[in-house]
Amino acid sequence: MHIKTLRIRNFRRLKDACIDLASDISIFVGANNSGKTSATHALQLFTAASRERFSIHDFSSDCWDSIDGFGASLPGAVLPTISMDIWFEVEPGNLHRVADLLPNLSFTGSTVGIRVEFAATDDTTLRQEYQAAHAAAAANARPAADGVPAYHPSPRTLCDYLRDEGGARLRKGFDLRYYVLDKARFDSEFRELPGYVPRLISSDNGRGGMEILAGLVKVDFLHAQRHLSDSPGGTRSEELSRVLGRFYQRNLEQRAEDFDAQRALADSETMLNDHLGRVFGPTLDRLSQLGYPGLGNPRLLIKTALNPAAIMSSQDGTRVHYALGEADQHGVLPTLPDRYNGLGFKNLIYMVVELLDLHARWMEVEESRPPVHLVFIEEPEAHLHVQLQQVFVRKVLDILKIEGPEAAHYTSQLVVSTHSSHILYERGFRPIRYFRRMPGGSQTSQVLNLSVFYRDTKPKTRLFLERYLKLTHCDLFFADAAVLVEGNVERLLLPAMIAKAAPGLQAAYLSVLEIGGAFGHRFRRLVEFLGITTLVITDIDSVLPGAAPEPEDEVEEDIAPVAGGMFNDLIGDVEAAEEVVPEAAEEEPEDDDDKPGPGTACIVGHPGAVTSNQTLIKWLPGKTLIADLLAADAEECVQARGAPHDALIRVSYQTAVEVSWKGEVALIAGRTLEEAFALENLVWSQDKARKSLRLKMNGASNLDLAAISERLNKRIAASGFRKTDFALSLLEQDPKEWKVPTYIAEGLRWLESEVTPAPPAVDNVGNAGPEPNAGDVGILV
Repeated sequence: MHIKTLRIRNFRRLKDACIDLASDISIFVGANNSGKTSATHALQLFTAASRERFSIHDFSSDCWDSIDGFGASLPGAVLPTISMDIWFEVEPGNLHRVADLLPNLSFTGSTVGIRVEFAATDDTTLRQEYQAAHAAAAANARPAADGVPAYHPSPRTLCDYLRDEGGARLRKGFDLRYYVLDKARFDSEFRELPGYVPRLISSDNGRGGMEILAGLVKVDFLHAQRHLSDSPGGTRSEELSRVLGRFYQRNLEQRAEDFDAQRALADSETMLNDHLGRVFGPTLDRLSQLGYPGLGNPRLLIKTALNPAAIMSSQDGTRVHYALGEADQHGVLPTLPDRYNGLGFKNLIYMVVELLDLHARWMEVEESRPPVHLVFIEEPEAHLHVQLQQVFVRKVLDILKIEGPEAAHYTSQLVVSTHSSHILYERGFRPIRYFRRMPGGSQTSQVLNLSVFYRDTKPKTRLFLERYLKLTHCDLFFADAAVLVEGNVERLLLPAMIAKAAPGLQAAYLSVLEIGGAFGHRFRRLVEFLGITTLVITDIDSVLPGAAPEPEDEVEEDIAPVAGGMFNDLIGDVEAAEEVVPEAAEEEPEDDDDKPGPGTACIVGHPGAVTSNQTLIKWLPGKTLIADLLAADAEECVQARGAPHDALIRVSYQTAVEVSWKGEVALIAGRTLEEAFALENLVWSQDKARKSLRLKMNGASNLDLAAISERLNKRIAASGFRKTDFALSLLEQDPKEWKVPTYIAEGLRWLESEVTPAPPAVDNVGNAGPEPNAGDVGILV
């Protein structure tokens, strides 16, 4: 038995969000302020069954107008409610546990649900009380006159009324209600069908809804920001203890001569160490499953340090020690106290011990133990370095594994909220639940289940993406927007080009993926599924016509899904690396006597030239002829949104620009970034001071524009031209002196206009921003 789905309505950013949970571990990811913390807090509030913890700001921001409209008795106005539907997947042998949630006696399914709703106990009385308070306040209002601003005491609106007095009126007028849900009256996405009214759970004839829910699931939270250090405290009691300890240490001869006292302490220390060994033995065994400390590192040992000075100071009683080797001839182990080990490992121990403690308290319940234990772990990377993050998420399920016959009846579910791409690297696509901010001015989010993407994507494309993300990074899931670039040169130069062409993007978190023109179209399915705004910067890649067509990506290949997700042991990582990020083929200049064949690289202006770039052919703008690509307008290069949650995508490639040389002007398009840069910075790049760029042509002063452009094309296409060296050399130049190629600058400015955040609006309740306590607020990098 486990929680299958949560549907949250009208709670902060989650206007109407459906969150599928895996039976073992789910990973919440998304950009800052996308709703991850809102989902955690919603479950915390509803399962705690405490109306006192709700506030007016827990309502989604677009509910505030409805609340005020209800208070003003506007026609058709309805007072909103906050609700959470919790759906359980139940095996036949456990149906007796959910008897209170069976919708009818003929129920034969496996999914049962309960709704928890935060709603007004008597909305009519609430409105009357507000209107009376509003009338009294209005009677004391002061109109504006002679430069004196108008004054209207609170409450001006129903939101004011519910927020005043510390929210006491909200807590007094609202309460939690519980309903039994019938899956047959819901669609596949757990939206209720029109006309359905769920059955209210009443406590008159048995257990109430709060007791029923508490009997099914126990929810615990392991929050982030765990500050552990070795710094001494500063309280007065600690200082007094230190004073007493120092006093005793100055008089050590008192205990040095008392051998009976030392013998008693030694006996007590031995017995206490044996006791600690038995008590902490299972916990330390669990910690050893994390693979740490590992070979050649000290192992954990719990021991006491009983001595008069330690007892007097109350600082060094029972502590964690680290055994450095084997016991000596006297049976004494060489040890160091815990402060001599790293903070990261101490945090790992802390988190694991906390989880084991939560798990043990759940398992200790002998009667009426909830069959589901749901644990939220918030940002475990907060104080864990990369290796420990991966160890933690790899082994955490093993640590909480239930042994014996109880395993068939009890389930531990984990939800990890994270910004760590290393955790995603370890677990793969399928556990990911992606929180996506909806575009536009609405403060709402959508939650996507990446296991659906995994299931519905063709094996060839899926395996490609899995291998690529394994070889690079997974920060696409935390970004405000994505930039897919042609290769290493674009990736290296992009920060400098952003600073010059679209500095507003420096305030956004961009995921830059180096994908190459031959593979960019394979990312289409992923960015469309995520709905992330994407700029594709690629090359026009002109070649002579008549080349054999590339195999269609839609052709299925018999590639079995990689067992255990995308980041388990993969066969052929080296081949994948060569396949995913191929080096651009450096072509030797053609000899005059040889006639180039179909598919050979050529200048963009060659008659009848076509592109070899599969992104331009199969994605945007969906054209093959170079002439058609050069003639394509801006609309043809943009994949617009068909719905508010769809991805907005634009492709940018080289187009004809005005190039000047020795008084001659012509419209020319480069074939690659390097060629486009050289043409648009022609005079600057031909200066002797820029020799390191390797774009200067010998005898350039004697060449006309057509000749120098053709020479540049051959130079850049030659095997001797090192594109990465060009990029590094360009970074050494003063960025004020060179121009960003037009196609890149236009693309970056388009992206800047789409993702640069607008100033926060002031709502009608008088608050800046949508949700003062919504969580998920962070500084974008």
